[in-house]
Amino acid sequence: MEQQNPSDVNRRSFLIKLTSVVGGAGVAAACVPLVSSMNPSSDVLAKATVEVDLSGIPVGGMHTIAWQGKPVFVLHRSPEEIAASASTNGVIDPEPDAKRAIKPEWLIVLGICTHMGCVPNKEGPGWVCHCHGSQYDDSGRVVHGPAPRNLEVPPYHFLSDTKLIIGKA
Repeated sequence: MEQQNPSDVNRRSFLIKLTSVVGGAGVAAACVPLVSSMNPSSDVLAKATVEVDLSGIPVGGMHTIAWQGKPVFVLHRSPEEIAASASTNGVIDPEPDAKRAIKPEWLIVLGICTHMGCVPNKEGPGWVCHCHGSQYDDSGRVVHGPAPRNLEVPPYHFLSDTKLIIGKA
């Protein structure tokens, strides 16, 4: 067996360390585009929040707003609708109306049925999903059908009496 020269051992150790550092830097550089591709695109970020002008919605009226590609129902409730929503009798998923609506006259809910993701229609007091028969009251709480839970309340806050921001800001 041949004896190794100490300078060869040092050189080999240095080359192994240098190759490891360069290889690690190459892997890190290759990961940057991969991680960047997972960030939301600018068109999605543009839809992160939506400002809604409430002045054009009459009492008893409803507008549907698109937020993050989903329909959001903005319902301007009458005093009678607010009073009817105070009761949780007959509600499958009882959640107080006061918890669902920051201001009682305005109800903001995602317009997506919690059963299969259909879009319910506003009919009389509440919404009806004709696809599978779920029914929701004027607080978006499920009262009948296969839907397991209430219509979801998105994050929102009021800028003024006539301006609403849907989404986290």
